[in-house]
Amino acid sequence: MGALVKAEQQADAADHRQYLTFVLGGEMYAIAILSVKEIIDYGHLTVVPMMPDCIRGVINLRGAVVPVVDLARRFSSGSTEVKRRSCIVIIEVEADGEHQDIGVIVDAVSEVLEIRQDQIEPPPAFGAKIRTDFIQGMGKVDGRFVIVLNVNRVLSMEDLAMLGRAAGQDLAAQEAGA
Repeated sequence: MGALVKAEQQADAADHRQYLTFVLGGEMYAIAILSVKEIIDYGHLTVVPMMPDCIRGVINLRGAVVPVVDLARRFSSGSTEVKRRSCIVIIEVEADGEHQDIGVIVDAVSEVLEIRQDQIEPPPAFGAKIRTDFIQGMGKVDGRFVIVLNVNRVLSMEDLAMLGRAAGQDLAAQEAGA
């Protein structure tokens, strides 16, 4: 009997996942807590020339250079206005078997929520303010929706590098025309 209860508890725990929720532009977003390394106060960023618009700059995090992405710009919805509760969430993403730390600017961190997998609906086919491939699902929590992000798509180093190359080509074309 004890083994049955333990198996049910393990299945129940596997059905629940924890997500860090945060606010950005008035919307509530969530990312899997296992992707989050830490949350730090918004501080001084070093601007790097020729970077994509959505990369605000880099920070020195214990000797490591960490790019900081403005999610609002990445979602093509303006720029994040830094306020008192603004912070940088350090997220670990994986690309081609490599791990990379990337910071994202958010308006405010809310809480860590447990969301059961049966409470997460597939992403909408249309109507979202952001690209649907950025959305892992729509979590239903206390009668409201939380947009669960696919951090490996949102923070794809390949996509960000392509944006950087495009920005460099635009600048070169402007200089050639001047």
